[in-house]
Amino acid sequence: MWHLYLLLDLVSLSVPFLFSFHPKLKFYKLWKYFIPATFIMMAFFIPWDIIFTQNGFWGFNEKYLSGLKFANLPLEEWLFFICIPYACLFTIYAFKNLLPQFSFSNKTTAIIYFSLQTVLIATLLYFYDRWYTAINFGYAIVLMALIFNYKREILNTFLPVFFILLVPFFIVNGFLTGSWIHEEVVWYNNAENLGIRIGTVPIEDSIYALSMLLTVYVLMEKFREKYSSKTVES
Repeated sequence: MWHLYLLLDLVSLSVPFLFSFHPKLKFYKLWKYFIPATFIMMAFFIPWDIIFTQNGFWGFNEKYLSGLKFANLPLEEWLFFICIPYACLFTIYAFKNLLPQFSFSNKTTAIIYFSLQTVLIATLLYFYDRWYTAINFGYAIVLMALIFNYKREILNTFLPVFFILLVPFFIVNGFLTGSWIHEEVVWYNNAENLGIRIGTVPIEDSIYALSMLLTVYVLMEKFREKYSSKTVES
């Protein structure tokens, strides 16, 4: 199916974008935080993507693409880093507005944090020579450690919604990795990952999603905090 990747990007974006103007949500008012936060995230994730593509750690099936490329990455891959974070951050802030009590306690967050960090660190030490696993888990370990120690409330609100978001995330990534289509849109070199898949999706993708979304979320909250303090001062 030609343009499948582009279609998945746009479908993922469409409903959150339309509901961004809902009077109870007003996510459009957070665009001034979302846009710079997303660009900063992309400044790290795009070079990572380019390098991995050039080295054959993963790649793309031209049959499902528009053919437009920038820096050797398909247009659809660039849009992925905008559309998916937009849909997910919209969902996080929708929960914050509509269900402000929907968050983990410090104790629950700590249990999840230490459990996840233990698994990530142990896996990284054992599979340090697999590039996707190593870079992905290494970044997640550092990112979560910094947030847990300096801004734990971020994790309290992020994690419960993230676990819900994993469902649509695996559906979209399932399409990309060939779960419901004849061929995969995105292929992975299993020599550079654990070779463990949920359906057709590499287990590393769940941590990749966590890192990507958490990066944008913590930056948005930082920008909001900075803007609020300036408003109070003025």
